[in-house]
Amino acid sequence: MDAVLARARGYVAAVALWAALCLPPLPATPAAWAAPALLAVLYAAGEHAVHRRFGGTFYPVLLAGAFLLPPSAAALVAVPAGLLSPVDHRPALTRRVWRAARPALAVWAAARVHGAFGGRDAVAASDFPYALLPAGAAVLAFCLVLTVLDGGLRAAAGPAPPRRSWHGPLARSLAPVATHGLAGLMMAVLWRSPYGPVSALLVLLPMYVSWWVFAQYHRERAAHQATIRALVQAVDIKDGYTRGHSERVGQASVLIARELGMDDERVEVLRFAGILHDVGKLGVPTRLLRKDGPLTPEERRIIELHPEYGHEMVRGISFLGEARKAILHHHERLDGSGYPYGLAGDGIPECARIVAVADAFDAMTSTRSYSRARPVAAAVAELERCAGAHFDPRMVGALVRALRRTGWHPAVTADEPAHRTPPAPRTPHTGAHR
Repeated sequence: MDAVLARARGYVAAVALWAALCLPPLPATPAAWAAPALLAVLYAAGEHAVHRRFGGTFYPVLLAGAFLLPPSAAALVAVPAGLLSPVDHRPALTRRVWRAARPALAVWAAARVHGAFGGRDAVAASDFPYALLPAGAAVLAFCLVLTVLDGGLRAAAGPAPPRRSWHGPLARSLAPVATHGLAGLMMAVLWRSPYGPVSALLVLLPMYVSWWVFAQYHRERAAHQATIRALVQAVDIKDGYTRGHSERVGQASVLIARELGMDDERVEVLRFAGILHDVGKLGVPTRLLRKDGPLTPEERRIIELHPEYGHEMVRGISFLGEARKAILHHHERLDGSGYPYGLAGDGIPECARIVAVADAFDAMTSTRSYSRARPVAAAVAELERCAGAHFDPRMVGALVRALRRTGWHPAVTADEPAHRTPPAPRTPHTGAHR
């Protein structure tokens, strides 16, 4: 651990030295310090407000500095915010130095590229459309430097970091930073306009509001994911033999929904439905879920209450939408022989018909306390045999097409206890799983 920390500190020190070498020449006159100082104050205030409220980073002012100032002066804009930033973990000094040096190097590179493309002349002339090309090149340089520096820190801090492509992190950061870059360019053009720096500050207000809305959306989404994760973990703890089943059913439901051409919002709802379809098992006695061998008729009636239990549990979770119907009806059959209400045909909600196919497919391809896993081909053949009676043929066909194109690569696999050998599979296996 000490060796890892030493490597990380050495890397941060090298980056800080590199950043310090980029700072000269410093502004020579008090008047030349005015713009970097004002931008540094604005950047520090924006970083503090955004990080404290939303946990993110606010780059428009920093990129405006790259578009307005020489590279050394632009790099200075990032330094005070980094050195004065609050630190929750030690070593505090190393973290502050990193937060100052990392953006300073990135904005220095952006300013160099922007100047090489003649961007400052376009900004000075308030020529907004023609300033987009050099600004775009500067944003790309900014993102590239940040990606490289972050990758170097991960390599220094990790004992054996996995091989990673830099394309992924660069692509993920490019879109949000490009939005910040556009706001920074608007600030720079207004700064050089007859209206002066005060007009440039007006750009920050809508950016701050949009950031707030974006952050609220992500907070709400994170809360949704945490709610679902907690429910699934509770089911997995209670029914250890089917651990991972919920996530795999969600994955198979997404395959079917995408094959049917559903929009992204509905695909996400189907993912929720697949993940939570068995949440009602929390209301079923654990001894029944873990019982080896067949269930008695009375025990099966108790098991068959889990869709209704699950529906009651999630009734008040508004973001699940139609997923609640899938939780209630995923054991209905097309011929009306399913449960809990014996719905038939189109009377079964579409989302429930999708989850029913995904659920049966994973049940057949997973090892459980009462059956051994089947090969994917055998499970597909069984689904096709039961299509029209138990399962919607359209949903079965969509899953088959998706599997032929992409294969089945579940992200989570069931935990199979090493001390037990499951019995041979029962036939037919057409949704009679627990």
